[in-house]
Amino acid sequence: MSSPEAQLLGDFLLAPAGLRDFVTLRQFVDIFPAAHRTNPAVQDVYRELHRLRERDIELVRHAIADEIKRSQRLRREYARERRRLDDATVAGLDPRALSMEAELSGARPKQPHTLATVHASVEKACQSLEVQIAAIEAENATALLEVQDVVGALSDLRHGRFSQPASGEDLGEEVLATLKRLEAACSKPAD
Repeated sequence: MSSPEAQLLGDFLLAPAGLRDFVTLRQFVDIFPAAHRTNPAVQDVYRELHRLRERDIELVRHAIADEIKRSQRLRREYARERRRLDDATVAGLDPRALSMEAELSGARPKQPHTLATVHASVEKACQSLEVQIAAIEAENATALLEVQDVVGALSDLRHGRFSQPASGEDLGEEVLATLKRLEAACSKPAD
């Protein structure tokens, strides 16, 4: 049974590939001017093109076979590396200590995913991402409200309206305090 790679490459690169699959001798002869259609060299050219085409198809078949062998080797190397990483120990820790820690903590060794377990894992990951996105959106909304509050407080300066501050402080001190709040809101590091 051929591999899916062989089937895909063969379907894409070889079918229909032969010269006779897309132009017959009669159609080929009809391409030439009427005076040259009966010339025996036209048939020789068609045969030569057919031979060259068949040689190219055979080269492609060999290249496909080589690619399949290479992909099988890569697959084996990938599986070997994955097993090595799964069995790797943490530097400086005894494998027995790690297995005892896993038993005591209730952690189970990683099992390869199956079609059934992948769906549950993907759903769990999606839910976790949705929670993180909601938290980030809430933080952004809070920061936006803070900035809008500060900008609103500074809008009187922009429009030249200087009313007595509600706190009873000097106008200059209130402006400085508001600017410091704006700077703090804008420079707050993202978590």
